Formats: sequence, structure tokens, C-alpha cells
Amino acid sequence: MIGLLWLAHFLPLWILGPVGETLGSLLFIIMKPRRHITLTNLATCFPDMPEAERRDLARRHFQAYSRSVLERSVLWWASEKRLRRLIQIDSALPLDTLQAGPTILLCPHFVCLEIPGIALVLNSSLSICTIYTRQQDAVVDAALLKGRSRFRPVKLFSREQGVKPIIRAMREGYPFIMLPDMDFGLKDAEFVPFFGVPAATLTATARIAAATKANVVPMIATFLPGYKGWKVTFYPAWENYPGDDIVEATRRMNAFIEERVLEAPAEYFWAHKRFKTRPPGEASIY
Repeated sequence: MIGLLWLAHFLPLWILGPVGETLGSLLFIIMKPRRHITLTNLATCFPDMPEAERRDLARRHFQAYSRSVLERSVLWWASEKRLRRLIQIDSALPLDTLQAGPTILLCPHFVCLEIPGIALVLNSSLSICTIYTRQQDAVVDAALLKGRSRFRPVKLFSREQGVKPIIRAMREGYPFIMLPDMDFGLKDAEFVPFFGVPAATLTATARIAAATKANVVPMIATFLPGYKGWKVTFYPAWENYPGDDIVEATRRMNAFIEERVLEAPAEYFWAHKRFKTRPPGEASIY
């Protein structure tokens, strides 16, 4: 698989994109458990959407995700010159904010989530830190690590290490890329609405921001039309965040993610069991 991905990086995006989407359409038929999770999430979040539209959206999500996997070959092996041409930064790069003190770069789970970090590294002298989950296959794990750190070393922490090493790195000047919107159970989480449905949501964004007085700068990447590459948007740092109420701050974060999802619904990661953890007494929706 790694060898095929390496070969794929020589192809232009106008070939990789349609191939990825075709593969996604096939996987939508074959991968019944993930299709069920995706359709369940969409029915939960968009109950008023006609079923045919939800099914079409689910198919387009599979296409977008498969396309992003193939295009990852470009991120891992293409030249810096080619990447600069393909990554369009659709906002001001927040260098002043990043250099002013501790910063959390909030990166929700869109299929192009690896693009913003690369855009930042290519256009600044900054190094970054983030949480990393080791892959089961050692070859895939090594390729992923090498691909993500090929322009500049990245400080990686496991979730089991907790927040202390993250806070230390942030105080040393490493912006922390945080993926805040997956269900890891009730530890360090609160039930906060996501599209009106209680979702176990990590409060770490608010807690780390409070502990370090960090700025929170959201960043989102989506596909450019016509297989032209990717668009990255860095949003202004949130004002008065997190405030005195950690739960309210977490609700504010989810509301921001909802707005971005509505802008590119097929590109959000619907295949994850976002509502796996239920409030006491509620049955699994899956």
C-alpha cells in the first residue's frame, strides 16, 4: 500500500481526485459497518433532511475521505514547490498571534485535516506539537510519521501522557495542534450538544487554554473546486476564551464546528462514532 501511495504522488490531482472518489463509491457499497455509522450520524444530526439526501451525502463523504487518502501521497512525497502551488491560504497567517505566546491550533476532523499544519510549516519558521496515536502496522506508522515531519520535526505526545508535556511544549513556543471532536469516553469530557444531540466532548481545549492563557486559533482545510488543491482558512483567535465556565466554552467550540460542517458537510468525518458514549440510561444509537 505504501508503495502504491508513493507511485500515486507523481500523478496530478485531476487524476488522483476522481480515482479516489471512484474508490470511495465502491467502499460505500462494501464497508457496511462504516456506512451504517455514517448514515446513523447523519440521521441523528440532520433528522429533517430527506433520507435520499442523507444517503447521497454519506456517499459523497466516502468519496471525499478516499480522495483525501490518495492525495496524502502528494503531502508526503511531493516537492515543496508543488505543495506551495496546491495549498491556498484563504486568510491572514496568524504569525503575530503564534509568536505572542502559547497557542492552540484547533483542527476539527475534516478529511483534509493534515493540510493546515503543512501550510503553517511551509510559510513560517515555527515547529509544532500534537497528540499522536500509534498505528497498528509498523510500516504504515513509520511512513505516516516521516510524512508529517518531513519539513520540520514535530513534537508528538500520546494521549496517555496527559496534558503536562503539552503545556510544557506550548510554553517553550510550540503551537499545539488539537483535534477536539472525537468521542474518547467520559474521562475529561462533558455532554455538550452537537447538532442538538448530547455528545461526549473533550474539555481539554478550554482547560489547556485556561492553564496556559493560550490563544485558540481554529484552522480548517477543504478541497478547492476542480481538483486544484486545498484551501486553508485560519480564523481569528477567539476572544474571552475560555471564560469562567469550561462547559460553556466547550459548547461554544462545538457550535463553531457545526458552522464549519454546514459549509462543507461531505468533508466532515462522519464515519466516526461521534455519539458512542451516551448519557446514563440512554441506549446506543448505533
